[in-house]
Amino acid sequence: MTITIDLDGLKSDLKAAWKRSDAVFDLLDETAWHLKPIDLRHPFLFYLGHLPAFAWNQVSGVLGNGSLHPTYDELFERGIDPKDNQAAEQVAIREWPPLDDVLAYRDEARDRLLKSVDQLDGRDDPLAKNGRIARVVIEHELMHHETLMYMFQRLDHKLKRRPTNAPELAVGTGAKPERVTVERGKAVIGADFDDIAFGWDNEFPKSSHEVETFTVESLPVTITSFREFVEGGGYRDPQWWRLEDWAWRTKLGLTQPIDWENHEGEWQYRGMFEVAPLDSVGGYPVQVSLAEARAYCKWKGVRLPTEPELNRAAYVEPGGGIRPYPWGDAKPNGEHGNFGWRQYAPVPVGSFPEGASAWGIDELVGNGWEWTTTIWEQRPGFHPYIRTYPGYSADFFDNNHYVIFGAAWPTDIALTRRSFRNWFQSQYPYVFATFRCVTNG
Repeated sequence: MTITIDLDGLKSDLKAAWKRSDAVFDLLDETAWHLKPIDLRHPFLFYLGHLPAFAWNQVSGVLGNGSLHPTYDELFERGIDPKDNQAAEQVAIREWPPLDDVLAYRDEARDRLLKSVDQLDGRDDPLAKNGRIARVVIEHELMHHETLMYMFQRLDHKLKRRPTNAPELAVGTGAKPERVTVERGKAVIGADFDDIAFGWDNEFPKSSHEVETFTVESLPVTITSFREFVEGGGYRDPQWWRLEDWAWRTKLGLTQPIDWENHEGEWQYRGMFEVAPLDSVGGYPVQVSLAEARAYCKWKGVRLPTEPELNRAAYVEPGGGIRPYPWGDAKPNGEHGNFGWRQYAPVPVGSFPEGASAWGIDELVGNGWEWTTTIWEQRPGFHPYIRTYPGYSADFFDNNHYVIFGAAWPTDIALTRRSFRNWFQSQYPYVFATFRCVTNG
């Protein structure tokens, strides 16, 4: 069977992803390539080599085009996700190639990848159909832009170049949340394989889940609301924390969210390029780990939602219809939420009423991923069909990773599709993730 692929479209999307990658790396001062602002990650230089190495290894794995650079193909093949700094130290690489050599490797990989895309056409192979293996490469690149940005968030401001199009931090207290009751009914997670042109292995197959009636706040928890927990001693009182979370907090010495700083008794917010008074951005959704979110919820007498609950709140209409996006059928745009890299930070909650779901719940996609209590695990019918990357999802079925829902400000529009799923470790405070409060009934 002959399969026709939009080769020009694939090449255009590859070039667009690479252009974004170059723009991201252009933010980095030339002295910072070997820095690790997050100890649980490799230095920035690794990611410069990882993106082309992953791309070449994936496409070549389908086409059988062999190695590009045996040493670099292996060195940059895969990142790390250690549980703590000690585990990170055990897998740390002590010596990296020169920057110019990595740039040359990147450029050669890109050139040969563009030529290789033509070879996908006409192949009766599930990874060739619709150019799926090229989509693996493109979306992997888009996801790593977000990884790089939360690493950049932790980097000294003097080691970053502010782009000319970066807006100033949006300020404000944000809207007040309402309590919305979502009636009992179904949620549909994922998609069937032939329903969409491309999806990752964890998106298949589609599954239906019965969700009991619950009440959810229409907006995520803000910095102002979470500040009450901090200033009320929440980080000093173990009664609010799970034992393993309290041990983690104590070991890290964490006394507030990681993007808050205390300067001579005054709270400050650490933005991507500047520091601002915390009061001025009190309407932002607070960025915390699942461990911190769980502690806050226990203190507040509420709980976190599950993935099916957020899915129902976002995509299912009260009458049972399923929407492709919370707001309906319209393609995502700047009216619907803070995603697609229009900002370099969150904005005050409630800024996008056009993005509300059928239930009147805001920001289910955009402004910050949302923690759930759903463990990242194998669903019935799961099949790691991307044979060149069988561990994409399966390597994290360890009972320590949890589903995060929605999207954040650097999340690409391509990743806002209903079936896309994401996950992180419960004690990982760096991802752009927030949460909202839920009660039963």
